[in-house]
Amino acid sequence: MLATTERTTVRQRPQRGSHDPDLIAAILDEALTCTVAFVDDGRPVSIPTTHWRMGERVLFHGGMGSRLGRMMAAGADLCVTVTLVDGLVLARSAFHHSMNYRSVVLFGQAEEISGPAEKEAALAALIEKLTPGRYASVRPPTQKELAATRLLALPIAEGSAKVRSGPPVDDEADMSWPVWAGVVPVAVVKGEPVAG
Repeated sequence: MLATTERTTVRQRPQRGSHDPDLIAAILDEALTCTVAFVDDGRPVSIPTTHWRMGERVLFHGGMGSRLGRMMAAGADLCVTVTLVDGLVLARSAFHHSMNYRSVVLFGQAEEISGPAEKEAALAALIEKLTPGRYASVRPPTQKELAATRLLALPIAEGSAKVRSGPPVDDEADMSWPVWAGVVPVAVVKGEPVAG
C-alpha cells in the first residue's frame, strides 16, 4: 500500500478510495492521457499529456523547450490526475445522477531521464503501451531525436485511487418515479485503422 498522507487522504466518499499500488498501476496503464498540474510564476497551470508507466514510475515526454518539461526538470511540485469513465449513472432524481469511474491522483517531483539507452527504452515502452508489438517494426530514434526529447519520471510514491461502480442509489420515495434508471456503459474503443 502507498502511505496515506495529508494530500492523499480521500475525504469525500472515503469508502471509494484506495492506496493499493496494483489498482493505481492498472488505472494508469489503461488510461491514454493524464493531466499534470503545477504552479508557474504564482499561477496554477494544468496541461493534458500522454503518460505511461515503467515499474513504480510514471513517465512523460516532450520537447526540450516545453514549459511542462522545464517545470518538471526544475523540480516543480506536481499533481497528476487520470480518470477513466466507465458509465453514466442515470437515477430517478436529478440529484442522484452520477458516473462510474476509476481515477488516480499522484503528487511529487519528477526526475529527468538523461542516458540515451534509458531514454530509448522509455520511448519504446510508450510505443508498446499505445500499440503492443509495434516498436520492433519502426525506425528507432536517432541520437539527435533523443537529444531533442526530454523524458521525465514521477515516482508512484504519494497517491491514491478512487472508484465508483454500480447502479444509481435512489431515495426510496423515488423508486416509483416513472422514468428509466440504470447505467449506460462508456468505453474508449480503437476504431478501424486509417492509413497515413
